[in-house]
Amino acid sequence: MSSSPRRTDARTPLMRTAASIGLLFAIGTVGYFVIGQGTVSPVDALYMTVITLTTVGYGEVVDLSGNPAGRLFTMALLLIGVGTFIYFVSNLTAFMVEGNLEKILWSRRMKNKIGKLKGHTIVCGGGHTGEAVLRELLETERPFVLVEHDPARVAQLVALTGVEFPVVIGDATEDECLERAKIGEAEGLVATISNDKDNLIVTVSARLLNDDLRIIARCIDKKVGDKLMKAGANAVVSPNLIGGLRMVSELVRPAAVSFLDLMLRDKDRRLRVEEVTVRHGSPLVGRTLGDLEATASRDVLVVALRQQDGAWVYNPEDATPLHAGMALVLIGSPAGRRLVEAEAMP
Repeated sequence: MSSSPRRTDARTPLMRTAASIGLLFAIGTVGYFVIGQGTVSPVDALYMTVITLTTVGYGEVVDLSGNPAGRLFTMALLLIGVGTFIYFVSNLTAFMVEGNLEKILWSRRMKNKIGKLKGHTIVCGGGHTGEAVLRELLETERPFVLVEHDPARVAQLVALTGVEFPVVIGDATEDECLERAKIGEAEGLVATISNDKDNLIVTVSARLLNDDLRIIARCIDKKVGDKLMKAGANAVVSPNLIGGLRMVSELVRPAAVSFLDLMLRDKDRRLRVEEVTVRHGSPLVGRTLGDLEATASRDVLVVALRQQDGAWVYNPEDATPLHAGMALVLIGSPAGRRLVEAEAMP
């Protein structure tokens, strides 16, 4: 799982040797055609080159008897050709033993997986914060691609999660890496690099590449947080702030925290607090909340509504009408969320 430049370096000796073999075949074909002095066809000259370089020992189609120059040419072609073939085989063996072939096949699998993505999330950085993000995306069955510069860290994350998820090996601050992650068709991006300045660069680049992208950036320094918002981030999250809030919550509301922890750790139902927006043209428009909850499974519980004007309705009644642009905040499983999302779409 190496980056593109490394793959190119590993393949260069092999490609050069293959090119040398192709050149030898071309020289041999032209040489025998000239030696034949018009008595052989180009196909015969190529055939003579092939049986010479492969040392199969078939009968000569170009008569070399009484032609010292032709025999000297054949000996030179044979010696150079055998040496080149041996060098090619040694390069090919080293290429396969060093795992370069496996890396190329892995790269192709990743390219195919990423090619199928649309409306996905791009996770920039595979550190501890990035690991938590991608684990949650896996748990809630949301499509994503990880952009990480360290192949060893990627291998570690794959081993920890047990899932070969889509990955782009490279620097997330470079536009080319974001484009390989199909940023133009992504819905969201999470910048979780440990360096605030790198997250700032990622935010600026991502906003320029996709104006509709929802960008969430990790930030330690409050001063950089303001810059991230001005650069195009939709939200900035401080691990220190979140950690402090969690600690005080454990102190003053331990039961509520335990409830949320149990909900997050339930591997069977995988309940989460989700958000679904009712789109224009959705069959939900004009119906009531009770109609939706009757259609959805018992794993869906709508706890709040956000009206188009930004007003919130908590613990809404079943008779509450649903309108286009209304956001539903619900507790549900991935299957329940997808069911509501399907109903909310045109």
